[in-house]
Amino acid sequence: MSEMWQNILFTFFGGLGLFLFSMKYLGDGLQLMAGDKMRSLLDKYTSTPLKAVLVGTFVTVLIQSSSGTTVIVVSLVAAGLLKLKQAIGVVMGANIGTTITSFIIGIPVSDYALPAIFVGSILLFFVKKKSVNNLGRVIFSLGGIFYSLKLMSSAMKPLQKMDWFVESLHGLDGSPLMGVLIGAALTVIVQSSSATIAVLQNIYADGAITLVGALPVLFGDNIGTTITAILATLGSTIAAKRVAASHVMFNVIGTIICMILIAPFTMYIEYMSGLLGLNPKLQIAWAHGSFNIFNTIIQFPFIWLLASIVTKIIPGEDEVIKHRTSLEPALITSAPAVALGQVRREVISMTALSKKSLANATSYLITKEPNLQEKGHTYEDAINNIDVEITEYLTKLFREKLSEKEGIEASTYLDITRDIERVGDHARDILAEVDYQIKKGVEFSEAAKNDVKIINSETQKMIDLTIKALEEDDNIIASEAMAICDKVASLKNSARKSHTQRMKDGLCDIKAGVLYLDLLAHYMRICEHMRNVLEKKLTGQM
Repeated sequence: MSEMWQNILFTFFGGLGLFLFSMKYLGDGLQLMAGDKMRSLLDKYTSTPLKAVLVGTFVTVLIQSSSGTTVIVVSLVAAGLLKLKQAIGVVMGANIGTTITSFIIGIPVSDYALPAIFVGSILLFFVKKKSVNNLGRVIFSLGGIFYSLKLMSSAMKPLQKMDWFVESLHGLDGSPLMGVLIGAALTVIVQSSSATIAVLQNIYADGAITLVGALPVLFGDNIGTTITAILATLGSTIAAKRVAASHVMFNVIGTIICMILIAPFTMYIEYMSGLLGLNPKLQIAWAHGSFNIFNTIIQFPFIWLLASIVTKIIPGEDEVIKHRTSLEPALITSAPAVALGQVRREVISMTALSKKSLANATSYLITKEPNLQEKGHTYEDAINNIDVEITEYLTKLFREKLSEKEGIEASTYLDITRDIERVGDHARDILAEVDYQIKKGVEFSEAAKNDVKIINSETQKMIDLTIKALEEDDNIIASEAMAICDKVASLKNSARKSHTQRMKDGLCDIKAGVLYLDLLAHYMRICEHMRNVLEKKLTGQM
């Protein structure tokens, strides 16, 4: 390899690496500054498609990554917190929000890149306050972005004197489809539309490609960025896959429309560039923003149609994991007794959810399927959310004039939700045990797995009977459920002795043995929490 080519490749890919790192670091810094508000923002303020678009735009401007916003949306849809139509609106907004990066790149501030890196480093390493550290991350990242762009630009300059390179770029003028494919492919490879658009801005600013050739590449960049959302849905729910499919459709449809209208679109960009005095980099930024805004305006009225199409393309039904209660606040003051009835219903629903969480954790233990781990954490979040809502509702109810019996019942429900929440915690801990087992390469014998299946089956039966006893207000069923706790204790002791013998016989290693005994303890504690619930039922506290 000649010295010139070595310099070109090293400088370009070094600059690209610094750019990708700086973009990721910038997003991390902005997320740390914003705290956990992004998820709650998406959760609370997307009730209408228009609000969803605005929130998607705002969040993406904050974290500087449409892919990041889309991945968050995918996780919220998978968790049942967002519906498909809301999610499509947020994705549309994310496409608009990401254009701010290309506008930042278009501002000629590269001379201040190194000072920004220095200032950011000082704030990061010599200040203890976290908020200042996060600001340092952002300043350092911006400096890194501008310096990396300078590196990539300098690396591309020698290519402009090579005939083959100039001819290939000019060849894109007559082959817009090839431009779209190149833009999409490059973005898929580097996993950042901001990076490929930055390269395009540099090439266009240096006069190596015309606007007619650059625009299809720009459109292709928007298609390529959808790969991140697709990757995020691997092993996820059907609803999450529909979000990714709608993201692809949104950008492909927009590209087709703009390719058909490429001549007037080019004239529009040239006119606005002259009117606003935009430099070449800002021309690409304006084209990027115009494409996404135009695309959103055109497709916004047809969100319902997009949702309908992707539902037909990806058929099936997901289990919707309930994250919210249906408790009616007005009943607290108007009809406390009815409010208590609602709490009882939600407590039963929460118990059923904890049973599903345990079943999912046990399946993960047996099969090691990655999607079960993610689903388990979704169950945990749902149980915690419901626990908080019931607790807040009961706290408000205590302020009302309750009869002695109602007061006891309300206190009982408060205690029960703690027990049920702990069942969810134990299911989460089983997931963690399995993760550790995978990490350390520990395997249980088939005999050990069978013992777990039997204990899990009895634990599930106890939870089922507890739910039935509460639903039917039946103490006979409650007593039957209570008896299972002793049976599980006996099974646990038997399984422990069998496993200890296997370790003595060399059929199971020590690491697996210790982990297995911890695992059995979780099922026993779950039964004990169910016993606490049943004791309150049998003593007439509810």
